[in-house]
Amino acid sequence: MILRQFLTLTQNATPERRAEAAGALTRSYLQGTLGPEAAWEAKTALLALLDDPAAVVRRALAQACAESDQAPRPLIVALASDQPDIACLVLARSPVLMDADLVDCVAMGCEATRAAVAGRSDLSKPVAAALAEVGGAPSLVALARNPLAAIGTAALMRMVERHGENAELRQALLARTDLPIEVRHSLVALMAEQLSRFGQSAGWISSERGDRAAREARDAAALALSDEAEEAQLVRLVAHLRVQEQLTAGLILRAILSLRLPFAEIALAELSGLSRARVAGLMLEPQGAGFAALHRRAGLPALLLPAIRAGLTVWHDANGGRNGMDGPRLARSMIEAALTACETLPFAEARGLMALLARFEAEAARDEARILAHEQAEAQAREMADAPVRLTARDSADSLVAQAPSEILILSPSLAASEAGLPDAAAAWPLAPRPDERIGAAVLDAAETVVGTAETVLAGLADEIMAHFLADRAAVAAQLPAPVPEVLPESLPESLPEVAVEPRRTARPRAIAVAVAAGMIPEDLILSYRADRERQRLAA
Repeated sequence: MILRQFLTLTQNATPERRAEAAGALTRSYLQGTLGPEAAWEAKTALLALLDDPAAVVRRALAQACAESDQAPRPLIVALASDQPDIACLVLARSPVLMDADLVDCVAMGCEATRAAVAGRSDLSKPVAAALAEVGGAPSLVALARNPLAAIGTAALMRMVERHGENAELRQALLARTDLPIEVRHSLVALMAEQLSRFGQSAGWISSERGDRAAREARDAAALALSDEAEEAQLVRLVAHLRVQEQLTAGLILRAILSLRLPFAEIALAELSGLSRARVAGLMLEPQGAGFAALHRRAGLPALLLPAIRAGLTVWHDANGGRNGMDGPRLARSMIEAALTACETLPFAEARGLMALLARFEAEAARDEARILAHEQAEAQAREMADAPVRLTARDSADSLVAQAPSEILILSPSLAASEAGLPDAAAAWPLAPRPDERIGAAVLDAAETVVGTAETVLAGLADEIMAHFLADRAAVAAQLPAPVPEVLPESLPESLPEVAVEPRRTARPRAIAVAVAAGMIPEDLILSYRADRERQRLAA
């Protein structure tokens, strides 16, 4: 009955009307209130609507059933294979679709549908692996930005191999908190190679120097990652480097001479087949025959044995407390010992090794200088923060003028300072945003110092300046209105005094500073000192 009524009503209707009816019928079916026979007829009608030539009707179906787990599976599968704007609605949200359906859509779909699948909140590892294998850069970026997607290490590595040159994809991968350490190293190595190729194509560096720079940057990145890695992550990183043929003798030498001994232990254990504990015990006795056997079993060149032995000897002495060195200084001492040990080797054979050790020494020296400079800067900053602010009468005028702002804000013309003098600091800068930005802030912060040196300041004032200043201060005080009680903002007058900006007066800077400093001195002290000076003049 429902099927017959629906077909009769929509047979000659417009596409918009059919789409509205399709949405209503879908919602009625998904609510589960229909009887068995009515539900079967409604489901049949919905499946019949898949043949509607109007895309707006099929889109209404997809919008109505995309998030429901009660939607008919044949309907969802058919909509997932429809045109991209309709398929994306169910591919991104439908819980009815299984991994097999999603993998098939990834393999047969376009980038829009793959990006919709990549954004699913319940994306599994098999679907992510399919996307990593066939997806383009846009869909892989969407996959990397999905924090809820379960992506395996192999899939991540495949993403880097296929589209690692895409900067947006690299940024999205590096932003993931669950990115494995080997994938992070692959991204850094890829960046180093790209920079090397760019420098070579631009003619800035030769191909040999570019390759060496990329290789050393890759090794340095591996050791930097090992500093923050746990033991399990470190084992995976070493295994990854060996598979990529990047676990070289030069990397192991760099690790030893830069105090990355855990990395060196795991690397030697990986190459020799011994346990890490056994390797660590042999490294404690670098001059013994056991370490020489370990060196041969790991496949390291015999040319490196004297340098490694010399460096490990210095490290062993430091651990025993015999030389008292640590950090960059110890690393430099190990490199210097390795260089000394290589001096007895034939120059033709040891030339490359000594050049490598010289670069290691330069890097260690720069690291030591950076650390020292950083420590000195922090110490100086702490000393400046803890040092008290002192202001004496001798340097009060110059320091106050140096701290003066470039502009003076005057609230109204009636309070403006005259050409002969200035009011006190509180009246001259009423609109200062913070007290520490005012000219008189240093005097306020060191009030005890200024009061203690009041006589020194007054001794430097001429009689004419003092008299003129006292007269001006009395005149300004007489002109000030009586204090107004505090009122609410609603009762304020409609016209407020206009704020005028007056450029700082460059003339008489010393007179301005002296006036401000004198404004901080009690008036009775000034009058008493003036009386004493008058008596001294009469007595003379």
